[in-house]
Amino acid sequence: MILLAVETSTQVCSAALLKDGAVLDERISYSGGNHAELLPEYVDSLLRLCGEIDAVALSAGPGSYTGLRIGTSLCKGLAYGRNIPMVAVPTLDILTEALLENTKDIEGCLLCPMLDARRMEVYTALYESDGRKIGDVEAKVIDGDSFTDIEPERKMVFFGNGAMKCEGVISRKNSLFVPDIVPLARAMWRLATERLQRGETVDIAYFEPFYLKEFVAAPSHVKGLR
Repeated sequence: MILLAVETSTQVCSAALLKDGAVLDERISYSGGNHAELLPEYVDSLLRLCGEIDAVALSAGPGSYTGLRIGTSLCKGLAYGRNIPMVAVPTLDILTEALLENTKDIEGCLLCPMLDARRMEVYTALYESDGRKIGDVEAKVIDGDSFTDIEPERKMVFFGNGAMKCEGVISRKNSLFVPDIVPLARAMWRLATERLQRGETVDIAYFEPFYLKEFVAAPSHVKGLR
């Protein structure tokens, strides 16, 4: 089975062709702010390499409202036009999978992925060191007391773009901050195929990303716009 995976929940934009756990090819941009321009080009170039794909996988959220909308719109059109199934993978699951693929010596640790939700708020949840989610996804405002009451004897691993801004605030002892972990399309193979095998595809017409919080439009800072 060949899977086209798309991840657009953060400033990083990525798409990948995956087969049997291997990355056939991928496209990644870390520059941010240009998902609408880059993603169609990425997907088109990948499809030219293989022609046919068996399913589409996308990041379900939470994350950037705009990024998630762009990824969802493209994947919906692709799945509908080719009459293939679409699966949606929670963004924090993808971020945790990326950590497990790139980090050693975390067995027995509590894993805490964090996505930046502006100011000192993050989207987060707790996972065991095997990637199993053990808590609900929440939008959490971080302060010095955050996580100090959660199994203080266990090391807790913080990662993701939200974790980096909180490193100087979180005072919990027995903590480890791992930099440069981002959700990428290449990390979606196992998570997506398990959903496909269980028949957990989404309704292409009615699927909406999991935003967690309602989108709030801010006043424009561009001169002449209100």
